[in-house]
Amino acid sequence: MQKTLKLFSAGLLAGLVAFTSGCGSDNERPAGTLISISAQGEASRAPDTANLSTGVITEADNSKEAMRANAEQMDKLMQAIKKAGIDDKDVQTSGISLNPRYDYQPNREREIVGYQARNTVNITVRKLDELSKVIDALTAEGANQLHGPSFSIAEPEPLLAEAREKALEQARARAESYAKSLGTKVRRIVSISEGSHGGMPRPMMRAEMAVAKDSASTPIAPGESSVSVNMELVFELED
Repeated sequence: MQKTLKLFSAGLLAGLVAFTSGCGSDNERPAGTLISISAQGEASRAPDTANLSTGVITEADNSKEAMRANAEQMDKLMQAIKKAGIDDKDVQTSGISLNPRYDYQPNREREIVGYQARNTVNITVRKLDELSKVIDALTAEGANQLHGPSFSIAEPEPLLAEAREKALEQARARAESYAKSLGTKVRRIVSISEGSHGGMPRPMMRAEMAVAKDSASTPIAPGESSVSVNMELVFELED
């Protein structure tokens, strides 16, 4: 049976672990030194999708009136969303709430002085060149709550493929470097495992907005979105 002696080297980059295999009769198992290397590749491009949350907050003396006013204003907002060309599948209610408003006075029990109703929807905008107009249309039709936007890439696989190639190139270069230092050469890749994540987080714009029909168009800067691929590769070295 093949015997394996693990050689641990402190301070090596990328979580290097080297271990040497002894002689054996099993030809399927690596016979040389094995090196495990961690590598990461990243790729970026301009996003093509924006997600934002918008809605209406209304207040009234009683709960029924607060909900009624909210429903009326929210109906106008939903019509504006539809008119802006947002598909039904890209609009989803994310929350409806009704809460009392209290008057707090020292040495007195709190007293309900009114109610606040809130209705919020998440929308996806797939034409970023129209995002500014969409936001302006929402606020013009009564949206007084706006969170976002956050940007992403609708089809990230081509970008992931680019990041994957970069990770492989990085791992190969590191393996060649260690092989040169050890006086050996890279024979083959024994195994590959991959993890990935997309859409590097971006700060969310949060604002309580008032109706502003005559204001300038809302400026938008999408920047770039990134995806990254993390790999663990095992290389076999030979003399």
